[in-house]
Amino acid sequence: MAAGLTPFGERVRALRRARGVSQKVMARELQISAAYLSALERGQRGRPSPVLVDQICGYFHIIWDEADMLRRLGKLSHPRVVIDTTQAGPEATELANRLAEEINHLPLERVRQMLAVMTAER
Repeated sequence: MAAGLTPFGERVRALRRARGVSQKVMARELQISAAYLSALERGQRGRPSPVLVDQICGYFHIIWDEADMLRRLGKLSHPRVVIDTTQAGPEATELANRLAEEINHLPLERVRQMLAVMTAER
């Protein structure tokens, strides 16, 4: 993933490009501004609304597992996360703060390793 992109923005951009649709055309058909769509793709806007995610699924004729994945990516794509550790203890608070300090400097491979650990823990 390129810097700044969110998982949702990256996926929407890939879907749009794979179908040869411009941002301008897609935005017009979804009745949103092209600037908003561009900002959403680039991770410059917050998490998309569930209604917009469903509109995008309909626009690309996405159903079932792929639609569920896009909805999940939408929920995981807020570029400015706030973590509440009041119930988690001092170690979790330290981890959250250290991650906030270091996230922009971590190598991509390390980020992928951390995501793999968290995914395996579920």
